[in-house]
Amino acid sequence: MFPTPIKHRSPALQILYKMAVPLVLILWLLPMAAILLTSARGNADIISGNYWGWPSEIKLFENYGEVFNPERSPMLLYFRNSLIITIPSVVMAVFFSAMAGYALAIHRFRGRILLYALFIAGNFVPFQILMIPVRSMFANLDLLDTLWALVLFHTAFQIGFATFFLRNFIVDLPYALVESARMEGATEWGVFIRVILPLLRPALASLGVLLFTFVWNDFFWALTLVQSDAARPITFGLQALRGQWSISWNLIAAGSVVAALPSVIVFFVLQKQFIAGLSFGGVKE
Repeated sequence: MFPTPIKHRSPALQILYKMAVPLVLILWLLPMAAILLTSARGNADIISGNYWGWPSEIKLFENYGEVFNPERSPMLLYFRNSLIITIPSVVMAVFFSAMAGYALAIHRFRGRILLYALFIAGNFVPFQILMIPVRSMFANLDLLDTLWALVLFHTAFQIGFATFFLRNFIVDLPYALVESARMEGATEWGVFIRVILPLLRPALASLGVLLFTFVWNDFFWALTLVQSDAARPITFGLQALRGQWSISWNLIAAGSVVAALPSVIVFFVLQKQFIAGLSFGGVKE
């Protein structure tokens, strides 16, 4: 039923596996290495077409300093906006989806399966078809071109997937823990806060990493709901780094590295919890 471990395969397949892994890893890391090298190149390399060779001159500090030059683009403002948008969106989406997942996993009520199916079905709706109704709704609420528009939208948009994700983890928890807490006089809120949430820490961490990446890297909905620099996230900063008459690929590469750093840092900080959350419930006693 399950794939055979590689150590139990034939010697020929083991050799092929050992040769394929480094090759695939190199192919996967090659674009990242190209971006890092490009972020340290000067304009002369870009004009001469030296895209893959070693830079003829290293302008690492100059390029990254130009990225944060307020005369070129309000990159620091975009960075701050992304933090304001992403952190509340992730926190609220995780918290509300944990409550919804708890209700769907623990409580038995009429329409529970239908409600759970709606959460799942929402993940299969192409988000492009939501552009016009979502923009119209926020226009009626007078929230267009505000940070609140992106915070509220991302919170609501991510709850469907997050509820589906957490509900499956909560189902695997021993129901006897909930019954014991109730017998001790705990309220439903107390059961959720003191029993369920502590047991969900690995799942919450892995979900938080995923949602942080989704929201931080969003460009489509920022383009749909925001028009001015006052509320634009950092994904717009890369577009602002384009030159007026030519594209400054070295600055765009440097800006891409800056934009990707928060997601990378969050992953490495929560790496152990992320891996534990993905494997939680995967092994039955």
